[in-house]
Amino acid sequence: MLRGANLTVRPGEVVAILGRNGSGKTTLLRIIATLLRPTRGTGVILGLDLARDGDAVRRRVALLGHTNAIYPDLTAAENLAFALRMLGRPADRAVIENALGAIGLPGEADTRVRGFSAGMQRRLALARVGLLDPRLLLLDEPYSSLDPEGAELVTARIAKMRDAGGSAMVVTHDVVRARRIADRVVALDGGRVVPCGPNDYPFNGGATELSALGGEG
Repeated sequence: MLRGANLTVRPGEVVAILGRNGSGKTTLLRIIATLLRPTRGTGVILGLDLARDGDAVRRRVALLGHTNAIYPDLTAAENLAFALRMLGRPADRAVIENALGAIGLPGEADTRVRGFSAGMQRRLALARVGLLDPRLLLLDEPYSSLDPEGAELVTARIAKMRDAGGSAMVVTHDVVRARRIADRVVALDGGRVVPCGPNDYPFNGGATELSALGGEG
């Protein structure tokens, strides 16, 4: 449960979020992604009001959650084609094959996802998120089920977002990796955001601002 969580994430910044199970980490990401409505507080995402401008926020934010949000009875290519159509874009085969090649599944375009390992499914979910071209990337335990090569693909995707001037928020239990990938590490404790580690600095300015958010989870 969140109780007055305040946080600002600047353009080009990667923030890692730590915390015990049940501390509200997933709830925080789902509120930012507009999948949950906060019971109180305000949020500004890239200049857009979290409550009033939900459609516009969703066009700029991508969430890779605990579940991969892919369809097991479709092939890998069909999953990405569906994602492209939902974005109003053509299901271009070259775009799809490039996306699969980028996450190490170049020969799996026409394989049904039901036969994929957990790690392969996680890679496909990462490819789907990459198609969205977000300005704010929300990652909830993104390294789950991945081998070292797959984990490096996630890290590279985060770095690409940062280099392009976008931002990322990464929920993880992996403190070592969090400190390696993040510009700043914070924790959720008692429903509030608190700084932790050597890269702490005050929350002010920036593109993503959350003030006194509250919610269940």
